[in-house]
Amino acid sequence: MKLFRDRIEAGRMLARELLRYAGRDDVIVLALPRGGVPVASEVAKALKAPLDVFLVRKLGLPGDEELAMGAIASGGVRVLNEDVLRWRKVPDSTIDLVTQREQQELKQRESAYRGERPMPDLENKTVIIVDDGLATGTTMRAAVTALRAFKPSRIVVAVPTAPPDVCRELQEEVDSVICATTPEPFLAIGAWYEDFRQTTDEEVRSILELSAAKSPP
Repeated sequence: MKLFRDRIEAGRMLARELLRYAGRDDVIVLALPRGGVPVASEVAKALKAPLDVFLVRKLGLPGDEELAMGAIASGGVRVLNEDVLRWRKVPDSTIDLVTQREQQELKQRESAYRGERPMPDLENKTVIIVDDGLATGTTMRAAVTALRAFKPSRIVVAVPTAPPDVCRELQEEVDSVICATTPEPFLAIGAWYEDFRQTTDEEVRSILELSAAKSPP
């Protein structure tokens, strides 16, 4: 059974769980690109809140890139998965090499998505950080760790779907976690979408440009 037709429908469902934040001038919605952007766009529209992106890059193990050694995020933060590093006996030189490569990609993508627009001021803001779903939560934890450096007053993690145990674990790290659905067994994020085609860079830029154009100066 699929839960969502696509990311747009998922965003609208998620937005209904966040209406308590609607119309507040201290709220900003941040999306994890790329898949989180169309979801977050629907949330931002419903809450009448500004939308921006917060970039996180997975540190994939060379030769087995789907296995995450950790992640990096905007703000110069690196979060490592110590269990994977011990299990696969990954040397520091490999971690540093992958980190350097992903940092370059992160900077390029940030420039491509945001253009000349500066990083929004998050100090004393309620930040709602959105993705299209959580699997292990590694990427979201990296984002949360990085966000703290910007001194928001409150961090809210919001996703359409995630495993129940990941949602519970994140509750200990942020002010609030909204997981609209927590199916078991979880399997994978894409298992709960009819249309889970990859969001393109052009779609991300288009959504952000349209949102910026509608926002007051």
